[in-house]
Amino acid sequence: LNLYCKNILCVFITATILCACSNKVEEIDQLFEEDLQTNIERGKNIRIIYSDSAIVRVIVHAPVMERYIAYNDSKDVFPKGILLEFMNEDKIVYSWLKADNAVREEQTSKITAKGNVMFYNDKNEKLETPELIWDEKQRIVYTEKLIRITQAEKGDTTYGFGFVSNQDFTRFEIKKKVQGKINVSDFVQAIN
Repeated sequence: LNLYCKNILCVFITATILCACSNKVEEIDQLFEEDLQTNIERGKNIRIIYSDSAIVRVIVHAPVMERYIAYNDSKDVFPKGILLEFMNEDKIVYSWLKADNAVREEQTSKITAKGNVMFYNDKNEKLETPELIWDEKQRIVYTEKLIRITQAEKGDTTYGFGFVSNQDFTRFEIKKKVQGKINVSDFVQAIN
């Protein structure tokens, strides 16, 4: 009788274990994804160099970077500011992008800069906006937000909505220019 009870107990435990297992890929992926969401790498005084054919093209500087490693969606977060320097073949910086914070999505290869975003070039032209996206693959920067471009040599300031430019900031387009009077303090509030 005792051996019979042990066999029944063993069969019951085995059946319970087999019924509890899942072969659904979605459930297994979710378990791994939840586990990987907690993986964060942090670094200070970061310098990232982008090169093409052994020529330095862009240098990214940041006081802090947090890399969130997820199963399908990794990203780099720059919570304390970012500076991108775009260079020519002679390693001369021709444009700069500066912001209070930024996020780089690994899947899209785009950096979204936010907060007091300023984009300069070597002709002393300056773009100000609350958000600017750098597309690493297409080598362009763009936004749909409010912008102000100051061209000191021309003595001109232009306001508008939407902007696209090469990363050199030598050819650009304002999607919708704003005509008329603008309250500068309202603009400053909008870009911050």
